[in-house]
Amino acid sequence: MTTGRNNTFLTKFTLLGFSDHPQMKIFIFVLFLGIYLMTLAWNLSLITLIRMDSHLHTPMYFFLCNLSFLDICYATSTAPKMLSDIITEQKTISFFGCAVQYFVFCGMGLTECFLLAAMAYDRYAAICNPLFYTALISHTLCLKMVAGSYVGGFLSSLIETYSVYHHDFCGPSMINHFFCDLPPVLALSCSDTFTSQVVTFIVGVVVGVVSALVVLISYGYIVAAVLKISSAKGRTKAFNTCASHLTAVTLFYGSGLFMYMRPNSSHSLNRDKVVSVFYAVVIPMVNPIIYSLRNKEIKNAMRKAAERERVLSHGH
Repeated sequence: MTTGRNNTFLTKFTLLGFSDHPQMKIFIFVLFLGIYLMTLAWNLSLITLIRMDSHLHTPMYFFLCNLSFLDICYATSTAPKMLSDIITEQKTISFFGCAVQYFVFCGMGLTECFLLAAMAYDRYAAICNPLFYTALISHTLCLKMVAGSYVGGFLSSLIETYSVYHHDFCGPSMINHFFCDLPPVLALSCSDTFTSQVVTFIVGVVVGVVSALVVLISYGYIVAAVLKISSAKGRTKAFNTCASHLTAVTLFYGSGLFMYMRPNSSHSLNRDKVVSVFYAVVIPMVNPIIYSLRNKEIKNAMRKAAERERVLSHGH
């Protein structure tokens, strides 16, 4: 501990993680290791598939490639530390390390909000303005939207991280969580956290609500356009191109809003831990599955990749 601003404040925290279930330590470790490895494998496979198949070099798959990369980084910001904490006695993290972990985790999450909004606009352009699609969604615009997502996400994260970690933390040092998330860290502060809560709410409204509005307005136009399609086959095809994105959006925004946009008094740290597992660990794993299950182009690309592999193996 060091002294400053008339208070003794902490230089490190202890992450309690899942220590309230010691008898399930091995099971929890194997489960989360499996989820993390599947997250890496499925997202990397999707990125490789999109890069290899020229038919997938379109704006939609460019955004999907970036979403998979984001999900890998998002999961990696918490999973390795969580896994090492489960099997070791040393569960500490430095104050700076805690701030960096939250900055990266929060930055990736907020960037994903912007990226999901960009993907919704892409679907709107493809379905509502198919004749002008290539003019509306140029490669340059795609690059700008992805770059803007990262800049907006990490600038917002910087504001939020500073507002949380500039407080005095004089003890206790036990974070009742498996990573340095906002509610359990703020709960340890010995200074007034009202300003931080307001800043978090404003950032949540600006990023979450604005990007969610872009998604909702885009899908409002999409639904109106699809209902005008005369053939049932055409309507089904149009809805299928949006169903996976809409599922991913609902899961991501739903869990994020539940976690961060509630009043502080309604937070139960043990319940929040369970919700955090869902959006920090499970969603990055299921996103590539959601986007692949009902996608004929990805299935065709996988079939071609498997055939190429077979031809190469027979050639040897």
